[in-house]
Amino acid sequence: HLSVLESYWPLCFRPLSCSIPLSQLKVKRSSSPSPSSTGWLRILFPSCSTSHLKLPSIMSVFAEVPQAVPVAVFKLTSDFREDKDQNKVNLGVGAYRTDDSQPWVLPVVRKVEKIIVEDQTLNHEYLPILGLPEFRSSASKIALGDDSPAIQENRVGGVQCLGGTGALKIGAEFLRRWYNGNNNTSTPVYVSAPTWENHNAVFADAGFKDVRPYKYWDAENRGLDLAGFLGDLESAPEHSIFVLHACAHNPTGTDPTQDEWKQIADVMNRRNLFVFFDSAYQGFASGSLEKDAWAVRYFVSQGFELFCAQSFSKNFGLYNERVGNLTIVAKDNENLTRILSQMEKIVRTTWSNPPSQGARLVAITLNTPELFEEWKDNVKTMADRVLLMRAQLKAKLQDLNTPGTWEHITQQIGMFSFTGLNPKQVEYLKKEKHIYLMASGRINMCGLTSKNIDYVAESIHEAVTKVQ
Repeated sequence: HLSVLESYWPLCFRPLSCSIPLSQLKVKRSSSPSPSSTGWLRILFPSCSTSHLKLPSIMSVFAEVPQAVPVAVFKLTSDFREDKDQNKVNLGVGAYRTDDSQPWVLPVVRKVEKIIVEDQTLNHEYLPILGLPEFRSSASKIALGDDSPAIQENRVGGVQCLGGTGALKIGAEFLRRWYNGNNNTSTPVYVSAPTWENHNAVFADAGFKDVRPYKYWDAENRGLDLAGFLGDLESAPEHSIFVLHACAHNPTGTDPTQDEWKQIADVMNRRNLFVFFDSAYQGFASGSLEKDAWAVRYFVSQGFELFCAQSFSKNFGLYNERVGNLTIVAKDNENLTRILSQMEKIVRTTWSNPPSQGARLVAITLNTPELFEEWKDNVKTMADRVLLMRAQLKAKLQDLNTPGTWEHITQQIGMFSFTGLNPKQVEYLKKEKHIYLMASGRINMCGLTSKNIDYVAESIHEAVTKVQ
């Protein structure tokens, strides 16, 4: 506590007639908790009265807060920005980029923004707690289809949320409180191995104490481990919650086929397991809204009650608007009404009311036929560029005779590819070639361009041949 003594020596010790020079004091430096402000005076000078001393507090109430580990994907972007190398490539963050490596504001979004600005009837009043009604209904419709019997039976509802993460969070909070009883902290929640890193954190933060992995990725064959997946479904306790990726699995880019989805649904139905879909890439994965929503719609057709967290960050390019929706498919309208009443309570203490701008952009687009068609064309433009980059990367690696198989690059879909590169190879790419990707080997295909794809392919070849 030398610094403390140095600060208060003139103030505290001279009035007490303590003439010991500070330089002669032997003060032991320690990381142990400090005594009180006057406690260390009593230790050093037991014969001195300290009752009249009132020293100001010298310790922050936040002194014991530990430094958190940075969020990996955002730390990667930060490292990329600080890198001065002219050949650097960012294959990490999950956002679309043009062939010039630039963000793309969808033309239809520009058009709708102008419509909103010029609409003098709009104001900044609070939205309903559950969100903009026309957004919620249209978002659920593109997930389930306009002709969905569940919608026609009035047993589908939506909650506008802050992005897909917000939808997962509100759904998790509700399930912890009300799924299969009043307190479900011990109900197992299964997430795929591997999965998007936030899945584990969101459900744990909501109070679930048993978040487990289920088998998904076959590393040896670089594809879906269907047998392992089905085995975990069979062995899971009844009423367990399973988080399923609706399409474009993150991070592997590997989805079940329609036949495999049917097998998964059969087991989940028989075992009374709850389905929580995460749909972050509808339309962006294949270029088709219908194809990318097939799994969700099939499960609904089989009578499942389920949740579906939807994000409009990727397919609308509205990353910083945080536009999400939680679609709820209930057994009947009475159940839906009660569910939404409790959702309202949870939202009220979380963000109270959602913002309008992003939701209004999506609602106007989805509810205006000509804008809806233009949006689908915009989404297909993004999806097609990703497919082109997949084909070109695979071809270039094969032309280089890069060791291993690279067929999985075009067999996977969506924004990401699980390359199969190991952590040492990833580190080599980062340190030696200035190519930034996740330690798992996941790359964002949107980071590839006609200008850098040769460099990336040659660098991957170098990493694979030099680093084991």
